[in-house]
Amino acid sequence: MTKYTRIAGLLLLAALAAAGGWLYFVFSHRTNSSTLTLYGNVDIREVQLAFNDSGRVVSMLAREGMIVHKGELLATMDDVSYVAELDQARAQAASAGQTLARLKAGSRPEEIAQAKATMEALAATLVNAKINFERMTILAPTRAISKQQRDEAKATHDSTAQQYDAARQAYILAVKGPREEDIRAAENNFQAAQAAVVSAQKRLTDTKLYAPTDGIIENRILEPGDMATPNTPVYTIALRQPLWVRAYSAETDLGKIAEGMRAAVTTDSFPGHVYHGWVGYISPTAEFTPKNVETTTLRTALVYQLRVYVCDSLNQLRLGMPATAEIDLSPVSPNAPEPARTECGASDATDR
Repeated sequence: MTKYTRIAGLLLLAALAAAGGWLYFVFSHRTNSSTLTLYGNVDIREVQLAFNDSGRVVSMLAREGMIVHKGELLATMDDVSYVAELDQARAQAASAGQTLARLKAGSRPEEIAQAKATMEALAATLVNAKINFERMTILAPTRAISKQQRDEAKATHDSTAQQYDAARQAYILAVKGPREEDIRAAENNFQAAQAAVVSAQKRLTDTKLYAPTDGIIENRILEPGDMATPNTPVYTIALRQPLWVRAYSAETDLGKIAEGMRAAVTTDSFPGHVYHGWVGYISPTAEFTPKNVETTTLRTALVYQLRVYVCDSLNQLRLGMPATAEIDLSPVSPNAPEPARTECGASDATDR
């Protein structure tokens, strides 16, 4: 092989290597231009559970690491005084209800008949007293009776007349029944008594602590025998939903990202598992790069926080776990729903 042949072969190999490098550069950049890789940590919301009233803790039914569901009973408080309060409120409400019913029903027929009989009896007595008084008035000038006897007859007539008038008014009231104002006052008292029952029932219910949503017991703070107050947390619960990766984007990449874009999330703890997700939040304000964020730019550069919401039906992701989110930069239609939200389920993770 001549010297020129060897040189030509070397030049050809160099040209092929350069062409291969150029093609790799082009295709790798084409591939990377369709996705954006961000690094962050898994984040969740936490709830500090506390009783809504004060009392001594009787039982704690959950422990750290236990998965709880919405409405599940977690703790109870001494309820003796609250039961007594509820019984008292119910008794007062029953009494107020009976008073209202009596006023609305009005006078019983027997009461009206009794008032009428009393009025008629006094009417007859009044007639007799009037006749006697008139007789005494005629006899007084003839000195057949004394002046004192005439005065006593007049007093008897006047007293009987007043008694008859009172009986007549009582009969009228019995026929008309209670006043509207009295009925409305009784209704107000009954409503207040019912409200007191609801309040007492709520206070009794508050002696039991229930899980507000699905989650995991992260911390058990009190124990049976401790005094609980509304300001004293009993449990810390980590909510299982929503779950997201808190990541940061450089300003140069911010224009490529939009809410609703699909994302594939991976972790070092479960290599090969890809969790479906979507960009659900982009911060409107910039901040300095946190020290724990991996980035190729200077740490003094400003970045924007975003949340990549993740589906995790297998309950594998944990708070603070490092994660990698590859965001699909394909344009998202403004009217399109968040694509991955409806995909959460038993198969929300795939293997590579």
